[in-house]
Amino acid sequence: MKKIYLVLGLILACSLYAQNVEKLRTDYNGPKVKYIFFFIGDGMGLAHINMAEAYEAAVKGKIGVEKLNFTKFPGLAIATNYATDRYITDSAAAGTALATGSKTSVDTISMDAGRTKKIKSIAEMAKEKGMKVGIITTANINDATPAVFYSHQPERSMLKEIANDLPKSGFNFFGGGNLKNVKNAKELLTKNGYVYVDSKKGFNSLKDKNAKVFATCPIRDASEACRFTIDQTSADITLSDITKKGIELLDNPKGFFVMIEGGKIDWAAHVNDAASDIKDVEAFDKAIAEALKFYEKHPEETLIVVTADHETGGLSLGYAGMHYDTAFAKLKNQKISVDVMEQKIAEYKKSHTAGKAKLKDLMPFIEQKFGLGSKSKGLALTEDDKKALEEAFTATITGTKNISKYGKDAEPLSWTISKILDQKSGISWTTFSHTGIPVIVFSKGHGSELFKGYIDNTDIPKNIMIAAGLK
Repeated sequence: MKKIYLVLGLILACSLYAQNVEKLRTDYNGPKVKYIFFFIGDGMGLAHINMAEAYEAAVKGKIGVEKLNFTKFPGLAIATNYATDRYITDSAAAGTALATGSKTSVDTISMDAGRTKKIKSIAEMAKEKGMKVGIITTANINDATPAVFYSHQPERSMLKEIANDLPKSGFNFFGGGNLKNVKNAKELLTKNGYVYVDSKKGFNSLKDKNAKVFATCPIRDASEACRFTIDQTSADITLSDITKKGIELLDNPKGFFVMIEGGKIDWAAHVNDAASDIKDVEAFDKAIAEALKFYEKHPEETLIVVTADHETGGLSLGYAGMHYDTAFAKLKNQKISVDVMEQKIAEYKKSHTAGKAKLKDLMPFIEQKFGLGSKSKGLALTEDDKKALEEAFTATITGTKNISKYGKDAEPLSWTISKILDQKSGISWTTFSHTGIPVIVFSKGHGSELFKGYIDNTDIPKNIMIAAGLK
């Protein structure tokens, strides 16, 4: 009987909560915001945010957190993010929910779960209202999360079809990664009226607010995405640079909507690369700082929402081998991403046969770029560490990769190097994929009071629609 009462109580509580959410929307009579910033940290769960904060405190010799710009926001909510056909979502289904306010099936780009009906995004609604629209990401621009705001396709893998939808959107500004699997992106865009820039000089010279712009990072990876922040130099364009330029070009009396994605947070997490993850979370936060500068000038008309589509990697701040200890500052010894380490290993394999290849050839580079093997840095290798590195090296050189151990996307040796450093720092991962845990929603500005409690990811765009008067 007690169990029955408990279940009935939970049902009543959920029902009352749903009614309260709807009441908040119905009763909302605040001013309609003109400027909307929608930040999505792809794969950025609470542990990812907290890891960046704890790391910054640790490198300053403190135990605790150094808060990020967005973790100081007054608005706070938790959002569930399951898809219609799977509890653990993907970026297409979760992105569609965030862009349209409707659930869909995995791999689907802003269409219903049956893939027969297109669903309008808040970006498209904003354009119809006369607002300017911008889409920014550090991933390739036809990846799932940016795509759901301007495209409608049954499969996220339909990269060429998604790319063709981009200029049809008529959105004013696209920035960050380039179009993947498109032979001549520049031709596609320029013939549809876009100014295409892929150099830092060209980017810096963008001034025309009436032009439609496609500005891509001058240095990109093999997937046409911007480089990981940890690998960037002064020759790169950062996410905050792109955000600042986007604001400059989008600002107008009728307002704007801009979606800004930290796409490489997810990519780092998929290969369990904690140091690269941290640097991209911090780069994401610096982009948010640019939005805050704009907010200070227009506090009565601006709404900033920050969230994630899902969590990636099953990140945990704690490792069984260290018991209750952490040493987050050790991650500062990593100077390159796992991705760049993979490239170094690939170059080594080209010039060494399996019979002549030896791990000791790479160890000086590994110590230089990750600190592993350095006693002075507290990163001396144990016998177990050495064994793990040798096994991974053999798997790499011979091509006998165990996917259940090393994952589908990670190269064995580079992943093992990162894993050992992460564990010595007090960090562990449970998967190479996404997890189903809810994500956090931070908000600031007019309408931010709508974002509170335990909500669903579909509530986020619905609340933005209410705050901005979009239909």
